This record gives sequence, C-alpha cells and structure tokens, in this order.
Amino acid sequence: MKIIFSHGKESGPWGSKITTLADTGIASGFQVDSVDYRNIVNPDERVKKLNDYLAKETQPYVLVGSSMGGYVSLVAAQTNKPLGLFLLAPALFMPNYQHQTYAPLVSNIEIIHGWSDDVIPVEHSIKYGQQTQCALHLIEGDHRLTSSMEQVIMLFESFILNTKTRFEYKVNT
Repeated sequence: MKIIFSHGKESGPWGSKITTLADTGIASGFQVDSVDYRNIVNPDERVKKLNDYLAKETQPYVLVGSSMGGYVSLVAAQTNKPLGLFLLAPALFMPNYQHQTYAPLVSNIEIIHGWSDDVIPVEHSIKYGQQTQCALHLIEGDHRLTSSMEQVIMLFESFILNTKTRFEYKVNT
C-alpha cells in the first residue's frame, strides 16, 4: 500500500509536514511518494497532474493533501478510487477554484483543521464535514498546524492503520 502526498501552494513535495507524516507512514509499513507541484499555480492543473500520476499507479493508495493539496486530492478522488483521504486544512469552497462541490469515490475521509487558520476559513471544513458526515478534527493551531504536529501525527497514524486494517479485512473475506 502507498501514501501519496500533495503539498500546498507555497510548500514543496518534501516540506517538514509531509516529511514527518511520510516517516510515520513508512514506520507503519507503507510506501510513500509526494507529487511535485511547485511549478504549477493553478489548482486544477495540479489535479490533472495528480490524475496522470494515479493513472499509472498499480497498488492501493491513500491520498494525503495539505491546503491546496487537500483540494487537489479531494477533486482527484472524484475520478479515482483511493482507500482514503486525509486532508489538512483543505482549500475547499475557495473563490476562483473550479470545483465548488465534491463527490469523491471514497467514504473514508478525515479532515484536520486548526481553529486559528487565517488562510483557509475553518468554516469551509465544517461545511464539508456537515455535507459528508466525514471525520472532522478541529484542533488548536493555525494553517500550518506546526504547533499541533504531535496531535496531527497521532490522528494520521490512527487513520492509516485503520485504513490498512479495513483493506486487509476486505481482501481476506
């Protein structure tokens, strides 16, 4: 199984948050990769790049996205079938983004959003959580969630282990 990361607008494929979560995934037995979007400003062009990447993927995977990468992962999940989505302060319902409704082909979705986020309004994650009844973790922290990384790691570890267990159960029954 694999974890595929999508970084935010002003980050890179191996920023500190992704590196930390990748280490957690590797320690749990997952392969990891992170798509590089640094030369792509338009979020929907990033979606196309992720869709092209996923078209070549041969193993089951989880999508993890932060900020604009959360939008990218969620939109890509409308035409792909990840085992789950783990979204950190996702850029949902943002003005000038092509997609304003989201219908992913997966129900295993968790969102983490900091109460003090001044980049992406926390209300956007609450709105999506209400629409989908997905797991929504509103925690202390700003957009980067740096001050709450221990909690983010704990939630991520629980998410990937539960996803792995569900997948193995489905395969073995």
